[in-house]
Amino acid sequence: MPPKRNPLKLNALQLKTLTILQQLSRFPESATTDENSGEILISNLPRPHGNHFHCGDAVVMSKDASGLKNESVWKALERKGLARSMFPAAIALSVHGQNYETGLADQILHRSDH
Repeated sequence: MPPKRNPLKLNALQLKTLTILQQLSRFPESATTDENSGEILISNLPRPHGNHFHCGDAVVMSKDASGLKNESVWKALERKGLARSMFPAAIALSVHGQNYETGLADQILHRSDH
């Protein structure tokens, strides 16, 4: 039986925010890994310019990223065991948060085709 999609029942804003945080967690410019716990601390959140911002090797539309500045979203991710909030300065993704399948990466992380 295949794994259930979105088993924690994250809402759309939480899923988008987690997708962006997962992307940010892959790049040393925005994140550091705690070797003991496996958490990845994201302390350098991108600043939008115009209608988008750069997120590692992708571009994200600002409209998809409103959860990055929303304390309620961070706390929801924390309650579900996906992150540890230090709003507004930083957020640490748990191992579970790093691996949670949001299904949105191809929709909100826009990459160059060349």
